[in-house]
Amino acid sequence: MPIFELAALGAALCWALTGIISPIPAAHLGTIGFNRIRLSAMFVIIGIYVWFAGTIGTIPMEKMAEVMLSGLIGIFLGDTALFATLNRLGPRRTSMLFSLNAPISAVLGYFFLAEVLNTSEILGICIVTTGVIIAIMFGKRRDQNHNWESVKGPLWIGVATGLLAATGQSVGSLIVSPILSDGADAIAVSCVRIGIAAFFLQIIGALPIAGVKLQNPLNLRITSIAVLSAFIGMGVGMTLLLFALSGGEVGIISTLSSTTPALLLPILWITTRERPAAMAWVGALLVVIGSSLIFGA
Repeated sequence: MPIFELAALGAALCWALTGIISPIPAAHLGTIGFNRIRLSAMFVIIGIYVWFAGTIGTIPMEKMAEVMLSGLIGIFLGDTALFATLNRLGPRRTSMLFSLNAPISAVLGYFFLAEVLNTSEILGICIVTTGVIIAIMFGKRRDQNHNWESVKGPLWIGVATGLLAATGQSVGSLIVSPILSDGADAIAVSCVRIGIAAFFLQIIGALPIAGVKLQNPLNLRITSIAVLSAFIGMGVGMTLLLFALSGGEVGIISTLSSTTPALLLPILWITTRERPAAMAWVGALLVVIGSSLIFGA
């Protein structure tokens, strides 16, 4: 397999690993606290690179507000909703719900960018949605007892935050996509997006509201895992995807990078020692098939 396709699979694997790494610190610190720590750490890491690379100037000043808006919607809102979903539904269901960002992007592109949806894309949207519904509703066996397979609170709230996460990701990407196409450096754009999200999370964390504070004290282990989650997911994963897109066919790269729900299942099997239900595999397979139709692979 060519190196660009391997990089796309590597990105999907990084995001699957992030789904396994994140539940412990996310539950320990709370959604807001965890995301504040990981994004702040990632902003420092990526900011150092952008500073020395001198690529921040590739973003036109008149477009900076749009990049910030993209960060607010895609990362501040989308990422926070993603980890709220993770705390409620566990990594498997969360990854399936987040995979809806592909059909959501296609639908938003149709309504707001006048992009035409062909028969293949419409079929792909239906297949992905069906796969997610199957995995959410029928993807757990009765004898699976691991905490990650339990639903904390009403299922509909977890589904709602998952849909919010996928929509936030899609809207954020749609806002920033033309700026990237015009030549802005992708890592510099990511730095601004992460920075604005971390800034607002810091503001929220300073409010006298118990729910936005760290739910438990920081310690070296939890901090290390949170930073590792950010580095693997946003650092390594996003870098691999950008590298893959720089030389690979967009449809194939996008489809391969959407295989996270399928790659997550064997990792969950190894980690929890519980074999995922048959319908979980079916749902993940449908997501991959549907994504390939949406992206034209």
